[in-house]
Amino acid sequence: MRTIAEINEKISSKRAVVLTAEELKTRVAEVGVTKVAQEVDVITTGTFEPMESSGAIINLGHTDPPIKIRRCWLDGVPVYSGFGAVDLYLGASSAVEVMEGEEVRERGGGHVIEDLIAGKPVHVRAQGQVTDCYPRATFETTITRDTINQFYLFNPRNLYQNFIVGVNGGDRPLFTYLGPLQPRLSNAVYSNPGAISPLFNDPDLQLVGIGTRIFLGGGIGYVAWEGTQHFPLQKRLPNRTPIGPAATLALIGDAKQMDTRWVRGCYFKNYGPSLMLGVGVPLPVLSKEVVARCAVSDQDLVAPIVDFSIPRRVRPTFGLVSYAQLKTGRIIIEGKTVRVAPVVSILLSRQVAQELKQWIQAGTFTLTEPVAQISMERSFLPQDRWTEF
Repeated sequence: MRTIAEINEKISSKRAVVLTAEELKTRVAEVGVTKVAQEVDVITTGTFEPMESSGAIINLGHTDPPIKIRRCWLDGVPVYSGFGAVDLYLGASSAVEVMEGEEVRERGGGHVIEDLIAGKPVHVRAQGQVTDCYPRATFETTITRDTINQFYLFNPRNLYQNFIVGVNGGDRPLFTYLGPLQPRLSNAVYSNPGAISPLFNDPDLQLVGIGTRIFLGGGIGYVAWEGTQHFPLQKRLPNRTPIGPAATLALIGDAKQMDTRWVRGCYFKNYGPSLMLGVGVPLPVLSKEVVARCAVSDQDLVAPIVDFSIPRRVRPTFGLVSYAQLKTGRIIIEGKTVRVAPVVSILLSRQVAQELKQWIQAGTFTLTEPVAQISMERSFLPQDRWTEF
């Protein structure tokens, strides 16, 4: 029906018709897939959820005399320094180091990333390996977003195509990456916004690939590669959406352009720090099939209910539940009504899709052709081999 080049020409002349995924689903219910495919050029999707497999590449710039940093802390958070002399990687889930006897501070790499994006000062303490070309042994200073060379997010695993619903069938509270799970199935937590989520609307990754331009943290980012734990061979429903964790993407983008409205450090009690991140993906309407796939509703999507009380890699489940049921705030597990809440922000996920829509309508955001497709044949390899030493 159209090409990306034709859509971009309409975007540049501010003639493109853009709907959020939520608006598109409503429109399809009114007039059908064929008419919507004729009307619409771009569909925007969005999510705002914790993405702990995220982090920032930072280049401090060289000191005088130079230092080859081999240990470093940003506001007390350890960063990885095994690159070049002043290249650092700050992981979102890296926690503040505390001295013996100190109280644990609910702060980590995600909070430092947020502070740098906000333009706040961040304290640097570094120890160097003394060499002939790098004679300095220690370094301490304060940096901001504007006093460092590079500051960009490189996130190894974002945008899970689907995830799980966490519950606790045991007899004590559990503190997890989904937040607290109360004993005896007293609550449930899920972490995907459902039908507006980016990869639910492109289940076979026919539109999203390496080089796809996206909304990342309030700035422009790109799909860099498949994400870690990418598992596209997950079992799927007839509508091609997965029944559990499946495809993931690695994302990259200039953090100096980002906005703390969409990048926020967070902390899960007795688990650790993470990063709440807004990501929006535009889907070009290249054919009627694109609209048909995007017409999927929360009723058509399911997630597995997983019992965290069993401390194993493969945990027992209580079956599948639809996102429509999850969003009612109550689900039934073995005859018991269980309260359920999202750790993802449905409101801000909608707003991500809306803001990306406004960028495209204003002509400031055009689409890109992927330079390569993401593999849909990747297996998931666990570490089940044990070696005794």
